[in-house]
Amino acid sequence: MKNFTKICSAFIIAASLFTSCAKKEKTLYLYNWTYYTPESLLTKFEQEFNCKVKLDSYSTCDEMYAKIKGGAKGYDIVIPSNDFVSIMIKQGMLRELDQSKLTNRDKINPVILEKLDYDPDMKYAVPYALSATGIIVNKAKAKDIDYKRDYSIFADKRFAGHATMMDEMREVIGCALVHKGYDLNTISSEELDDATDMIINEWKPNLVKFDAEGFGKSFASGDFWLCQGYPEIVYGEVDPEKWAETIDFFIPPEGGPATVDSMCILKDAPNYELANEFINFIHRPENYAVFIDEFGYPCVTNLEALKYVTRPAMYEAEQAYSCTLKQDLGENLDKYTELWQKIRFTE
Repeated sequence: MKNFTKICSAFIIAASLFTSCAKKEKTLYLYNWTYYTPESLLTKFEQEFNCKVKLDSYSTCDEMYAKIKGGAKGYDIVIPSNDFVSIMIKQGMLRELDQSKLTNRDKINPVILEKLDYDPDMKYAVPYALSATGIIVNKAKAKDIDYKRDYSIFADKRFAGHATMMDEMREVIGCALVHKGYDLNTISSEELDDATDMIINEWKPNLVKFDAEGFGKSFASGDFWLCQGYPEIVYGEVDPEKWAETIDFFIPPEGGPATVDSMCILKDAPNYELANEFINFIHRPENYAVFIDEFGYPCVTNLEALKYVTRPAMYEAEQAYSCTLKQDLGENLDKYTELWQKIRFTE
């Protein structure tokens, strides 16, 4: 009898351990931009789907793409900009989405989808947000400077030693192109050379460096008075009580570079089903409103979320509409790469 009892006890313990292992939480591996993921939404998703979310971040699409292309494994979801989504689709780096899980697809603004000619049916990518870079001025430091509200501000010597632009070629060259009146996606060698000469001779002498991420901290500390970049990087570092007196963010009338970042599942994603659930979860209007509220984006991707938004956006949506999406330039991207090397390393 004792032996039978021991055997039963052992069986119960083994069964308990098996059940515990069977219910072990899954982990979703998310690779996203810095300052782009509300922690509260990750926590909510973890609780609802009995899982963990591990977040890694990158500061440019070039960084993300190089890491994945270089063989990095284990990530489920990446959130590239539209030009990189196009590239990754062509190169077979993404897995088709499970459309049966995408019950919130009707929440996506059709105006946004019309711009995404590489995947208008969301076969591989679901828009996360339309974002645009612009110009950020530290009003407290520039209070005595009557500065122009266009890209010529980077040639203003009164900002010399206190200015920065993004360490991303399509961004910097794109700003110069639109300032010159050219198409942001031009492949004309003459136009590109003209824009490059202006960057090297007029803008670069005033820049401390090209900086894709750290400029937010330097802006908040007062070292940088003038930045080109994503506004959330600055807003995320400055005390909200000081936003009004410190930050002047604007997109010049001529527009500038814009992107639609989209949620994509990598081809070898280890948690495909959970990844699909996450994408759909983000676009529940009440959830998407949390994203908008936390980062202050204009709400143009999921219009139903406007019913739940409680805070004003960092800038008016109309400003972003004047911008141009960066397109996949294919082999012509080499022209930009060559000029960017010249810009970065010319003394």
